[in-house]
Amino acid sequence: MAYDDALAKYEPVLGLETHVELGTRSKMFCSCATTFGAEPNTQVCPVCLALPGSLPVVNGTALESAIRLGLALNCSIASWCRFARKNYFYPDMPKNYQISQYDEPLCFDGHLDVVVDTPEGPREFRVEIERVHMEEDTGKTAHLGGATGRIHGAEYSIVDYNRAGIPLLEIVTKPIEHTGELAPLVARAYVTELRDLVRALGISDVRMEEGSLRCDVNVSLMPRGATEWGTRSETKNVNSLRSVERAVRYEIQRHAAVLDSGGRVVQETRHFQENTGGTVAGRSKEEAQDYRYFPDPDLVPVAPSAEWVEELRAGLPELPAAQRRRIKAEWNLSDEELRDLVNADAIGLVAATVDAGAPPAEARKWWLNELSRRATESEVELAALSITPAQVARVVELVAEGSLTNKLARQVIDGVLAGEGGPDEVVEARGLKVVNDDSALGAAVDQAIADNPDVAEKVRGGKIAAAGALVGAVMKATRGQADAGRARALILERLGVQG
Repeated sequence: MAYDDALAKYEPVLGLETHVELGTRSKMFCSCATTFGAEPNTQVCPVCLALPGSLPVVNGTALESAIRLGLALNCSIASWCRFARKNYFYPDMPKNYQISQYDEPLCFDGHLDVVVDTPEGPREFRVEIERVHMEEDTGKTAHLGGATGRIHGAEYSIVDYNRAGIPLLEIVTKPIEHTGELAPLVARAYVTELRDLVRALGISDVRMEEGSLRCDVNVSLMPRGATEWGTRSETKNVNSLRSVERAVRYEIQRHAAVLDSGGRVVQETRHFQENTGGTVAGRSKEEAQDYRYFPDPDLVPVAPSAEWVEELRAGLPELPAAQRRRIKAEWNLSDEELRDLVNADAIGLVAATVDAGAPPAEARKWWLNELSRRATESEVELAALSITPAQVARVVELVAEGSLTNKLARQVIDGVLAGEGGPDEVVEARGLKVVNDDSALGAAVDQAIADNPDVAEKVRGGKIAAAGALVGAVMKATRGQADAGRARALILERLGVQG
């Protein structure tokens, strides 16, 4: 059904379950390393492989990270909670159960405010947080020999248990109502804000393309005017912000078509298809009782003291929403300029560049123009470019002091991105420094005058604007490294003309 037609008849209700892989050096319940991309099955031990007689021990850094995220999400922190066993069989679960939390989560009853741009202006939504709980990640299964990479049609499957046991935080929202046609945008804005919050806390790299941030998207519809929610579907492991938005939109249209034809929406998990923007059925969705939760007998309860919680609260960094408000005021930005920074995912990068010494306007210019273009061409996120805010600040400094022109600065950025070193190293290796001393420029100026006698005569005759052609010749001769202002002054001096 067309999206507008679906929204005219039905009201969407969303629920988002977001998994964040923590950036700890070791796994949740053992000391195995967590390096992404390691050789398969090289970061495993008897504990994360669940061999007989092995016993888990809670990762203290993961516990601290969970509390810090809960506090940043305005949650209450439990003074006592337990781990539970969530029982189900998958080949990538070595134990045949997952250590998680069920009815006693560490963090609960929070909220996160998000802003969505509309034609009428920004609109704020409060997303209520049901819980933040700790658990462990599964291994990774690869289905080979087929065309799709999925189990259907594959000739065989292999399992890498390196990821099994990596600390996960699951953030579960309460049902999100009254979003109407903005539902896909609200979902995207929530995951974006949550990602930025986690990044600000420094507890995960939240790289969706590597799976360290994944979102399960729940959607249900109810007829306009009804009070009872419809049956939900859950689209699993959506791994990009754009795909979160597309998955919500597609499921609204799919549910509406099923309901309008007199059909019944099936409670099931579904898989998002990047190539089509649609979803396909996975399996019927279990209820909590199907997992046969019970307290894990091998782990003691977790009981963070009130003093420790308050100490962690006091140590929280400036959070993204507060940072945006401060930066808008300090840099005197308009709503549109701030929105451009946020939409480019550049606000943290620009702020770090300013902290490194660059003026805000110059930092914004380089990140939003030149570097955003490079990121688009390379099909990577802006933060994934191999240049640091400090290096960008140094490029800005070199331009400001006259050592580089903007054109030369772009070449310096080319060199930094190519791995040739920092800005000063690239300038030295490529010989890119601006030529602005008279002895070095004099020869180029004299040659330009000699090669263009007709232009020189025009300048002598009072047509000062014609000097631009001679400046261009000097710039060409010096490969763009001449100080254009000083070159012009020398040309007029040589020709006996007052500038």
